[in-house]
Amino acid sequence: MSPLLPSSLNGGEPKGLSLTRKLVLLWMFCLAQFLDAFSLASLFSAIPTLEGLTFSSFLLISGRLSDVYNPKIVFIGGVSSLGVLSLCAGFVDDKITILVLRALTGIASAMTIPSALTLVVKLFPDPLEQTRAIGFFGGCGAIANISGLVIGAMFVQWASYHWVFWFVACIALPVALACVFIIPSQIGECADTLEPEEAKWENLDLLGIGILTVAFILFVFAVSSGSTNGWTSPMVLVLLIVSTLMVVGFFYWETLLPVEKAAIPPRTWFYNNFSVLFAVALLPYFWWNTVMTMFSTMWQSVFYWSVISSAIHMLPLGILAFPMTFTGPLCRIFSPKWIILTGLSLCMVATVLLALGGGRPENYWSYVFPAFSIGTVGVTLTYTHTNIAILQAAPSSMAGTVGAIFNGALQFGSAIGLAASSSIETSVEATHGGSHEYAGRAATCWFILGIVALQFISISIFYDRSTDHQPRPKHDSPP
Repeated sequence: MSPLLPSSLNGGEPKGLSLTRKLVLLWMFCLAQFLDAFSLASLFSAIPTLEGLTFSSFLLISGRLSDVYNPKIVFIGGVSSLGVLSLCAGFVDDKITILVLRALTGIASAMTIPSALTLVVKLFPDPLEQTRAIGFFGGCGAIANISGLVIGAMFVQWASYHWVFWFVACIALPVALACVFIIPSQIGECADTLEPEEAKWENLDLLGIGILTVAFILFVFAVSSGSTNGWTSPMVLVLLIVSTLMVVGFFYWETLLPVEKAAIPPRTWFYNNFSVLFAVALLPYFWWNTVMTMFSTMWQSVFYWSVISSAIHMLPLGILAFPMTFTGPLCRIFSPKWIILTGLSLCMVATVLLALGGGRPENYWSYVFPAFSIGTVGVTLTYTHTNIAILQAAPSSMAGTVGAIFNGALQFGSAIGLAASSSIETSVEATHGGSHEYAGRAATCWFILGIVALQFISISIFYDRSTDHQPRPKHDSPP
């Protein structure tokens, strides 16, 4: 860092901000996180998850933009676009137009998460404050994931689906306007951002990001199609092969670039605990979305519960997530390893309860309710402290990219897990009484249990505690 730079630009960390202003900014970032997850979950059962595909696919380019350019611009651009697109969607009745707007909304949402994480890291450089902020920020996404389902169901049943979009717009647009004035301009500026615009553009690695984005879209589409059209269909096999080759090509391309120009430098995967934490990040949305899909479908199509009744019965998945958002400081006392293992253990207990007693309406209070409660605590602990630990594993200069990788893992795990679970459920039901029997759903729960147990073993063996509670580097260096 050049000694001639003003102190306000040193490291991109703003100087002299009051605690009140920092907390207001954190609240704005959390609202954006809430809106992103809410938008994805609110019409979960009514509109295909095209928005989720575009959201996850464009996370990496958003992360690179946040690291190379000023994250304030990326964040405000994402939130304001989310608000405008949602406002427009609220006035549309045509299905195709809504689907297009939902896809564009996913891209807008993808711009906000990595940039918000970059801003949080720079706004709270103190390790204790940072863990609290990241924990609360991540928890808002967990809460919105289920509250979106409930609030969306209320709008659909008692008003209209238009209000789901207008609700997002009514919050997103004021947040974007407020952030123009309250986010300090120098928060994303540092020595690296003073380089020529041409150099910044080259550092985005658009070719590498483009290859990985297309590969991700093809892979998720293939997996989603495989669960319905069969895994041996030519289209599914071709897409799986092509997408796999493109991923291999991406990683080879990254080895040819200088570290500062690579979207995901190969050394990233060798940061302490980064790879095992990435694997754990595949779980939280996989567990939540599989459970929500499986039980909401069963309750409505087998038990004939209303949409709003089904949503209300899902409330334990959201209510108990809220207090878990304040557990971030625990990782300054205990190793994240033990907290994540505790979360995975609770998740296993919950999954066993769902496998044994989730198939009867009279078992809701004795099996499903405690399973939802225990599972939410466990998954939220895992989600929150994996988020904190993976950001601590990499330099702060890569916060946007790492945030994109983490959130991409959440979405990727959800997409793959839902497809695998659907295939298991369908194949078991074909020989065990059809969809009105619980055998297929129970088999899905046992499959989830196996995944959680595998992650428990991985963390137990591969998580290295030697760098726990150590200060993170600000810039990339060989691990």
